[in-house]
Amino acid sequence: MKIIEHFVNGKSFSGSSKKTSEVFNPATGEVSAKVNLASKKDVDDVVAIATKAFATWSQVPPLQRARILFKFKELIEKNSDELTKIIVAEHGKVYDDAKGSLTRGLEVVEFACGIPHLLKGEFTENVGTNVDSWSIRQPLGVCAGITPFNFPAMVPMWMFPLAIACGNTFILKPSEKDPSCPLRLAELLKEAGLPDGVFNVVNGDKESVDALLSNPNVSAISFVGSTPIAKYIYENAAKFEKRVQALGGAKNHCVVMPDADLDQAVAGLMGAAYGSAGERCMAQSVAVAVGNIGDELVNKLTKEVNNLRVGPGLDKGVDMGPLVTAQHLEKVTSYIDLGVKEGAKLIVDGRKIKKPQGYEKGFYLGGCLFDHVKENMRIYKEEIFGPVLSVVRAKNFNEAADLINRHEFGNGVSIFTRDGDSARTFSSHIKVGMVGINIPIPVPMAFHSFGGWKRSLFGDQHVHGMEGVRFYTKLKTITSRWPSGIKATSNFTMPTMN
Repeated sequence: MKIIEHFVNGKSFSGSSKKTSEVFNPATGEVSAKVNLASKKDVDDVVAIATKAFATWSQVPPLQRARILFKFKELIEKNSDELTKIIVAEHGKVYDDAKGSLTRGLEVVEFACGIPHLLKGEFTENVGTNVDSWSIRQPLGVCAGITPFNFPAMVPMWMFPLAIACGNTFILKPSEKDPSCPLRLAELLKEAGLPDGVFNVVNGDKESVDALLSNPNVSAISFVGSTPIAKYIYENAAKFEKRVQALGGAKNHCVVMPDADLDQAVAGLMGAAYGSAGERCMAQSVAVAVGNIGDELVNKLTKEVNNLRVGPGLDKGVDMGPLVTAQHLEKVTSYIDLGVKEGAKLIVDGRKIKKPQGYEKGFYLGGCLFDHVKENMRIYKEEIFGPVLSVVRAKNFNEAADLINRHEFGNGVSIFTRDGDSARTFSSHIKVGMVGINIPIPVPMAFHSFGGWKRSLFGDQHVHGMEGVRFYTKLKTITSRWPSGIKATSNFTMPTMN
């Protein structure tokens, strides 16, 4: 059995713990490896290594850090097929989707390559007589990232490229469900010339997370996952006086107005709801049909959902791969059972899918479509994280907007319309962090920032873009005077008053 280890101080590290976790191939349902899980002592040892590395890495000029990231970018591009297949093998998403997620992560690396410009401060000459003032951004120290199973390359690359570009060292605690891609990225960073100890990967469970939260030498924590865990990370990181950004759950709505191009809206919804088997925080799991278009929208969706091609992620022509584990498949299936029990109308039942020949033990579920879902139902209120789309009917624009604004989550939302007034009003007044207009998945590009509102984000700053630079640095303002002559008497006034 293959054993997956940690990556610490530039090499593989077994750790002292005897705990392991199984890694599955979701397409076959078979165990492909076991991954070592770190103990608290292991984590503390890694933090000590990263702390020592920070003393020298933080003094490396930003331009030299950028050159390493440029090389890292080239290595990702060179090894993109290998990395994509690793993602497919352990997560299950189809090849093109995995490749696209790797590309979105790479875009953050490209943004981080501009760090010499991004770290430039502000300067004011003569704030007072012969007094100048300027600001600089300096690194925090050891930073840590705790990332989910659904994007084993993209989400870590939302974090560590900017963190190390800013002069920090970084410890990544990826999901134990698909740990191989982050470890391969660590190897590529070393190949790019990153000094040992600057970037480390520690696999683990709650013990590892708590060790990162409580260690006094960890300055900042970044997290992406469910809302209950995001809240736990936020509260405990703050308790230990750390900077924290914790992205939580989502229930993303797509409002379809009566004047919308329905074919365009349906095409967008299909990719947004069923891409990556719905296992993404930006999945649109609620379609809000406004006015009298509900029946036509459902009819068009029904045809498309029934035609979804489900199979192993490396097979050509497959639209949707398996779910990540048997336990997650059971969880998503239980939500479908619950929706039927709550009284929603199950139009397409993905539980009845015939599994691909030779892959009968894989974790497959077909696309599911509910109609006449109500606001009080759990399948509407809670994040399912699977290929389940719920259609809610709304009488008018205001009712649709109020429905979304009442929801506890505020991650992403879209509206499909031909009316500029509706689009502008929607984008201005909706209480959601990321808004799309005739765009199904409104994920910002790397040079903008990603993050939701309400219980979809705990912390003050979003990830990547300039928000990421601000998160991974602390601001220092310097005021200085170089007088032309030395005064013999004491001065008790503010320097800017002279």
